[in-house]
Amino acid sequence: MNTNSNTYTVIYASVMVVIVAFVLAFASSALKPVQTKNVELDKMKQILSALNIDTKGKDAEEVYRNYIKKDMILDANGAVKAEKGGFALGESNDEFAVYVAETEDGTKYIIPLYGNGLWGAIWGYIALDEDKNTVYGTYFSHAGETPGLGAEITTPAFQAPFRGKQIMKEGRLASIAVVKPGKAAGGQDYVDGISGGTITSTAVQDMLKNCLANYTDFLTIKE
Repeated sequence: MNTNSNTYTVIYASVMVVIVAFVLAFASSALKPVQTKNVELDKMKQILSALNIDTKGKDAEEVYRNYIKKDMILDANGAVKAEKGGFALGESNDEFAVYVAETEDGTKYIIPLYGNGLWGAIWGYIALDEDKNTVYGTYFSHAGETPGLGAEITTPAFQAPFRGKQIMKEGRLASIAVVKPGKAAGGQDYVDGISGGTITSTAVQDMLKNCLANYTDFLTIKE
């Protein structure tokens, strides 16, 4: 075959495309279990972070197993559908995950959070004391908020003030407000938002309110 012909060029390019596609598909398939495991480990670390547990230098999976005793699935009425399986459950409209941890400070309930920030998704976890009311810890993260502004939701300076706040007032869900520094909120506990990051701060406030609303029945059920 004439290697200088157009036919040869087309055939050669086609063969190379097929070979590269095969290699990429094989690599993706081979690496998928590793990628899945890394995603799971990162999720475990996020949940533990909401419990104020540092996993740096530790086996996160082992630490997770030591603390998290249940990953329940609730229905829309707050009833337990299953005591296992919540870890694999993503954002849903009719099933909701809640994690039960046993810590040195007692039983904690961890609720996943999903929302939308200024530039993309935001998410996190809120850990509640055994009274299902008092915040024990939080974890927030984002897909693309502005560094130095909205991205500050990932910092201890923003997350720590949530601890000790209460999400219920007079037996009803009030959630927690995120206000401009120096301002206050009536009828609910509040924390200072991020200076210059008003939209992301409001997004965190909305995320808390909207997601916790799905757990109202569970939170008001006294065990």
